[in-house]
Amino acid sequence: MSSQLNVDTIVDKAGSGGTNVKIANTSVAVAEGGSGTTNTVQGLIKSWVNFEQDGTHASRDSFNISSLTDEAVGRTHPISFTNNMGSANYSGSMYSNAYIQANLDHNGFNNHYAGGFGSRTTSGHSIVSYGAAGVDADNVQVASWGDLA
Repeated sequence: MSSQLNVDTIVDKAGSGGTNVKIANTSVAVAEGGSGTTNTVQGLIKSWVNFEQDGTHASRDSFNISSLTDEAVGRTHPISFTNNMGSANYSGSMYSNAYIQANLDHNGFNNHYAGGFGSRTTSGHSIVSYGAAGVDADNVQVASWGDLA
């Protein structure tokens, strides 16, 4: 016979508030229709950062990123992880936007600019923003997926 646990809130033993919920590497999420499943831990993003290369070369916000370094025009190396990846074969995605349109509440888009990952190690990676040549982008967003060490 299977069991079901229905609760509104999970708190620590002292009753002081939140708790850490741990799930195993083999935990599975069932699709809305019930026909498909995915490994929960494998599907989680392992790092992300939103930063600018232009000017201060500063992170606006991040997760699992300990530092980023301005290497050259359009090049950020390294973007270092707080917690290392299990191998250098993780996947990633990058977006860079070379300018922000004046007097607008959103970033402009200029499809003459692109970018991508450079070298990858278990402790971090590099990225490059470029057009015809390297360009420091105002808006860079990078995310990584894979196994943590």
